[in-house]
Amino acid sequence: MFAAMFGSVEQGIIYAIMALGVYLTFRVLDFPDLTVDGSFVTGAGTAATMIFFGYHPIIATLSALIVGFLAGCITGLLHTKGKINALLSGILMMIALYSINLRIMGLTTENSVGRPNISLMKEDTIFSKFHQFWGSLGIDSALNQFFSNLGVQFLPKTWGIFFLMILVTLLIKFIADWFLQTEVGLAIRATGDNRRMIRSFSANTDTLIILGLGISNGLVAFSGALIAQYSKFSDIGMGIGMIIIGLASVIIGEAIFGTKTIVRTTLAVIAGAIIYRIVLGLALRIKLLDTGDMKLITAIIVILALIVPQLFEKSREKKRKAKRHAERLAALSKLEKGEGKPVAEARTD
Repeated sequence: MFAAMFGSVEQGIIYAIMALGVYLTFRVLDFPDLTVDGSFVTGAGTAATMIFFGYHPIIATLSALIVGFLAGCITGLLHTKGKINALLSGILMMIALYSINLRIMGLTTENSVGRPNISLMKEDTIFSKFHQFWGSLGIDSALNQFFSNLGVQFLPKTWGIFFLMILVTLLIKFIADWFLQTEVGLAIRATGDNRRMIRSFSANTDTLIILGLGISNGLVAFSGALIAQYSKFSDIGMGIGMIIIGLASVIIGEAIFGTKTIVRTTLAVIAGAIIYRIVLGLALRIKLLDTGDMKLITAIIVILALIVPQLFEKSREKKRKAKRHAERLAALSKLEKGEGKPVAEARTD
């Protein structure tokens, strides 16, 4: 149980980077970008292809980020310069990326133009490289000894990926927090809030939308590259429903932790991604469910994340109304007894 939940948390931290990208488009830019389903695979395919050809995993991962950024920029160009509907421009780019991703992964074979998957089982990844360094520190044995003394069984083989991804994800979070408070970041946020208003201040909203979509899909592709190296393969179908996973993470995080500040919201998105993976992992442990039910479970989680907060808010609103009504009745009762202003005046108030 502990090992399974630990794996879910590890994956959740990696997927949190993708969720931050989805947050930038759907919440900050108010742009329904469906490019995510394609750019996630673009990042995975680019990194896997470059690692296959012997490039260093860090260079391959950063290259995936750049390719994802370009994919997002093209979506922005279709919308701003091509005057295509925001939703449709994302769908068109997502469809185009399916063939592009096949082509990217097809570079690793001479027998065909496209290739649906690449195995990295025999290749060094960013995680295997880090594990070589981490193993020399002796932290794994110390942590496993500590938890075994507490009675925990089935401990993970290594804690290195967990700590590495916490550092990487938090670094990206802090960079995103800083960026969204810069002049350009504030302009992007204002574009999402009121495009007409920010345009009246002579801001180039087209450039801001293109930049925002580029950064968002760059983060998504970066997450895809890490997931490909984590799972040791890249597949053309691994991005299906990725936008739903990102939205689920954002919605769950916002519902639980709130959205008062940017710093708090980005942290909520990361926590939401982790909670989502934990819930998914627990759901898959039910005997009636299978791995093929993941999309159904995801849909149910999103539905609950959307409906439950509304039910709680309605309940709180009813309690507030009942409290205000009781206070008015108490005030009227006092006034009728001559303890305050005349009753007619109080009712007028």
